[in-house]
Amino acid sequence: MEMQLHLLETFNASGSDGQRYKVRAYERLVRDPSLPAAPEHWEPTGVTELRLEDGRMVDVDGQGRMRIHGSDVALEDEREKKAQAAG
Repeated sequence: MEMQLHLLETFNASGSDGQRYKVRAYERLVRDPSLPAAPEHWEPTGVTELRLEDGRMVDVDGQGRMRIHGSDVALEDEREKKAQAAG
C-alpha cells in the first residue's frame, strides 16, 4: 500500500536535555485503489505521527507526553508552556 505524509503543523518543543526541537505533525495518507483513473487521489487514514525536523520519530503516550523515539529525552510543547504561564 502506498503511503505519503501530509504536513498538518509545525511547533517548537523543549527537550529534557536542554535542547530546543522543531516538531512536525503529519497525517498519513494512502492512495485510494478504488479510483484507478485518479492517480493522485489520496485519502486520510486518521493516523497522525510526529517527527523531528531531522526525521527522527516522536512517541506520544496515552497522556499526550512526548519523547524522542529510542531515547530518554522528553519533549514539552512550547505553546503549552506559554499558555500555562499566561493562565
